[in-house]
Order: sequence, then structure tokens, then C-alpha cells
Amino acid sequence: QVQLVESGGDLVQPGGSLRLSCTASGIIFSTYGMGWYRQAPGKQRELVAQISRGYRTNYADSVKGRFTISRDNAKNTVYLEMNSLNPEDTAVYYCNVQIGSTPSNYWGQGTQVTVSS
Repeated sequence: QVQLVESGGDLVQPGGSLRLSCTASGIIFSTYGMGWYRQAPGKQRELVAQISRGYRTNYADSVKGRFTISRDNAKNTVYLEMNSLNPEDTAVYYCNVQIGSTPSNYWGQGTQVTVSS
């Protein structure tokens, strides 16, 4: 049974930083790419960042230069370092097991990120 557990979401002021974590179980973590997605109220879920099993990364244009995705295979964990946050980054953030470069049906429960003064 695949489980993904996200953590690290919080209320942060504009310009602030957060680090999200997602720990996976039930898969051979090192053999899968992982992705972070987000969904803001009234909007569709969108890709934020991906990291392949070979550590290749891909980012949405809106977060390039501000967010960094990384992984620690020893801990079965993928991270999303978020800097220079702005109110448009407010959303529920989800991690996902990638099948190639596309999302699988395996999602975590999400973690809320709110950027507000």
C-alpha cells in the first residue's frame, strides 16, 4: 500500500521561506520520480516541480529560481524548498509518485501553505 505523507505547510509572510517534506512508503522510492503539485481555491491542480530518479529536475515557470526540489533516497523523502514566497503561492501542496513525467494516482493528503501579511 502506497502512502505519501506531506508536512511543513504553514502561514508565512510575503518574502518568507518554507520547506515542505513528503515521506513515501510502500514503494521502492529510489526507482520513481516524484513531483510536487499545488491547488489553490477555485483553481485546478498544477505541477510545481518534478525530480526524476536520476535527480533531473523540472519546474513550473512561476516558481523557477525560487523553489528547489530535492530528494533523499535513504529517507524515502522528497523536499520542496520555497523562497521569496508571494500570495499567489497560497495553495494546498501535494506530492505524487510520477510515472515517467506524468502523475500517478498516488497522492498525499496535502499540506496547506498560506502566504499573507
